[in-house]
Amino acid sequence: MKRYATIVATGRYIPEIEVSNDELRERFAHIPDFVDKMEESSAIRTRWWAPDDWCTSDIALPAARQALERAGRKPEDVDLIILGTDSPDYTTPATSVVLQHKLGAKNAGTFDVGCACASFPTGAAIASGLIAANPNFRTVLVLGVYNMHKLAAPDDPMIFFYGDGAGAAVLEPADEPGFISSAMRADGAYHGHWGIYAGATFEPATEEAVREGRTTVKMVERYPPEINHEGWPKVVRAVAANGGFEVSDIDLAIFTQVRKPSIELVMSELGLPMERTHTVMEKWGYAGSACVPIALDDAIEQGKLSSGDLLVLVGSGVGYNQAGVAFRMK
Repeated sequence: MKRYATIVATGRYIPEIEVSNDELRERFAHIPDFVDKMEESSAIRTRWWAPDDWCTSDIALPAARQALERAGRKPEDVDLIILGTDSPDYTTPATSVVLQHKLGAKNAGTFDVGCACASFPTGAAIASGLIAANPNFRTVLVLGVYNMHKLAAPDDPMIFFYGDGAGAAVLEPADEPGFISSAMRADGAYHGHWGIYAGATFEPATEEAVREGRTTVKMVERYPPEINHEGWPKVVRAVAANGGFEVSDIDLAIFTQVRKPSIELVMSELGLPMERTHTVMEKWGYAGSACVPIALDDAIEQGKLSSGDLLVLVGSGVGYNQAGVAFRMK
């Protein structure tokens, strides 16, 4: 019998420390109208940060527990943990193995996916392939987690975007889809635009690198908006072509939650009404690697997905990486 991966449960965690736009207006009062302009162009009104003594695996843990509880599974039932983030606990070891220990998932293997905000769709596609090909994988936990505010300088205006959080999904085998298709794009020519450029092998951390701010996340050069405005429709159409369905068949499409106007533009380009997408940046900010699974969990909670619905998830991250995945909901 053929095996397909299916999403059986989701979960999320949003930290409790709110950092509102009004607070940032005070912090960046020396940059006239900065926060007002960013709010208008993104629809982000607030964001939530984890305590300063929390690391990324601490943010992941409540989301993992919630997803497993909803799936009716215990940590020891998990066969594999796939964790996507670009704000890891350490350069090495992997954050997924730290989470495995904290969760008590003693029977699980683990690995990290490091393609920024494309990590969750990428991880879901990988998990689906492993489940389809390996009878020993029955319960796979896929997460996207973000703790980027902690890696940013407090005086960097780009902290406007960074909201911490985690989203998780439990995938298990079924005898019908489930997973339908995936697609991925990348262009490494943009790898120098936005990132953390010291602290690894390109430039190991030194006193000078820390003093000059190169161990913090920086936007060096602005990404052209057409990367997403043109790239997201390409990913959606590729996922549809690979899965043998029409774009018009999609019941819900969820995109990286960085700018709501970008999502509006892309939905129009695809010929889909805004009722067939879901946004959360208004209330939780841009949660990077976590924003797609957080939006998915919120959409499910709000009753926007039913059994049999066709779901497409598209993530877009610095580098750049883009990934999409399609599922038929259980």
